[in-house]
Amino acid sequence: MSTRNIPPDRAIAMLPVIKAFKHLSQKEIEMVAAACQWHRYDAGNEIVRYRDHTNSAFFIVQGDIRVMYHSLSGQEVILCNLPTGEMFGELTAIDGHPRSATAVALTSTLLASMPAPDFQNLIYSNRKIAEIIFKRLTEQVRRLTERVYDFSTLAVRNRIQSELLRIAENHKVSANVAVISPSPTQTEIANSVSTHREAVSRELKILIKDNLIKRQGRDLHVLDITKLSQLVGEARGSF
Repeated sequence: MSTRNIPPDRAIAMLPVIKAFKHLSQKEIEMVAAACQWHRYDAGNEIVRYRDHTNSAFFIVQGDIRVMYHSLSGQEVILCNLPTGEMFGELTAIDGHPRSATAVALTSTLLASMPAPDFQNLIYSNRKIAEIIFKRLTEQVRRLTERVYDFSTLAVRNRIQSELLRIAENHKVSANVAVISPSPTQTEIANSVSTHREAVSRELKILIKDNLIKRQGRDLHVLDITKLSQLVGEARGSF
């Protein structure tokens, strides 16, 4: 990790890539830029660690990060991947509690960080940002509630289908087709749904045989999102 000195005009030009800042005025962006520090992380670098006591919120200006933690047995559990434009660390910046997960750079990543007091002042002083943060937090609760339901009720193969559907929804190239590029590894999918790589391999082979997905180089093509959604919906509805 290296700390960067970013000229104010360049910081102001880059920050609107963050979803929460897209509709801010020039003056508001300037206020945000004045409160930020800048950091460059290489792929694989740890940004924050589970249970540490740093309190800044982070904004992903370039690159991708992974949020995860490790179980007592040492198994990696992937919570989510976040691309350019997203933020993370806002929970600790709001409540002051230790970090609830570890964040690692997946690619070379440029981050802007904002200390907790400045982040809270930003929320309290700007209704638009407050509304975006509130909606973001409610989306997280809904997503985690869905995952708890899936882990508690779905068979392993259905959890794998649900994870593929979730990823496909973010990589659509048409109404019913998605191209996930690059494809997550079987181990990454397994770590996202609390299973093992062999189970993922078996289910992918079945989905390929049923013409729901196909591999092409490093890409995974989801050929029928509607059908995949029906499979997941039927599994959820059977409980």
